[in-house]
Amino acid sequence: MPHRYFTRELADGRAALTGSDAHHLADVMRAKLGEEVVLCGPDGLEYLGTVTAIEPGRVEFSVTDGTTSKAEPDCTVTLFAGYPKQGKLEEVIRHSVELGATEVVPFFSRYCVAAPKKEDAKNERYNRIAAEAAKQAGRAMLPHVAMPLPDFAAVCAAMKDFDLVLFFYEGGGAPLREVLHPGQYKRIAIITGSEGGFSVEEAAAAKAAGAVTVGLGPRILRCETAPLAALTAAMLLTLQKIATSQARCLVLALHPKNATVPCPHGLAPPGAGASLQAGCHISCSSILKAGSYENHPRPFPGTVGCTEHACHGAAPWASRPPCCTQQSLCRHAKPRH
Repeated sequence: MPHRYFTRELADGRAALTGSDAHHLADVMRAKLGEEVVLCGPDGLEYLGTVTAIEPGRVEFSVTDGTTSKAEPDCTVTLFAGYPKQGKLEEVIRHSVELGATEVVPFFSRYCVAAPKKEDAKNERYNRIAAEAAKQAGRAMLPHVAMPLPDFAAVCAAMKDFDLVLFFYEGGGAPLREVLHPGQYKRIAIITGSEGGFSVEEAAAAKAAGAVTVGLGPRILRCETAPLAALTAAMLLTLQKIATSQARCLVLALHPKNATVPCPHGLAPPGAGASLQAGCHISCSSILKAGSYENHPRPFPGTVGCTEHACHGAAPWASRPPCCTQQSLCRHAKPRH
């Protein structure tokens, strides 16, 4: 797979890398004339670049027409994260970028343990971390890490820029699956708190500013875990592109045990036969019981589950499991019922 670089020098079929990226490609990777790399421009498109010149501190390319990246979600998601202590923000930034966040905005609130300190220098490092994560994840644009907002009032003031603001409150709220639907929003904001959570007054201020108060279930998540769970859920429920490993069993986690689970994608009512979305373990073509599904074997990595059969020669199942629409020739072992 070609190496991936971000550049702002890209126009009229030509592009260039300078600085550390040029050093990495020319001196570390020892690129040669004619070698191909993936270049991502400020327009969020991917270009295939062919090395045409290598100079000290500069590498030049001819580029193909830009193509839309499969790694970029169709809606932009901004994460407002309560400022955590002891370097946890770096972990939140790294994984949030991998999950598809467009921007990360730290903020201080009433119960934050951390206090502002050398934020200008930290912000430079945070954006470097975001850039490294974007390259690793195959993103086509560089997510931005903003300077931290001084208080929760500043967060509320920023809510007007979004189609939907999700305020994740430890006090509980609406189930996320009832709020998010495919194709409904273009700009979504997610707000999660620091170690101390939110005060009652902050929760009321968020609601007054137009945020929808939602929850992630009965368990209290750590401040570095909640943003990742919220982002993954938002991407899945709005049918964005996320890795299979991120999507596995998430729908079950969002539904109470033994509750009836309809099509998690919102594409069709139960029994309508909507096609299974890649990377999801839940069949869209049938209703199932979350508790019953726990005993069913996992699909092989990279497959889509029991409703699309590509195997032959296996012994027919004695009975149909609740998430399967065919009774015979399944590649999976007989379910334990």
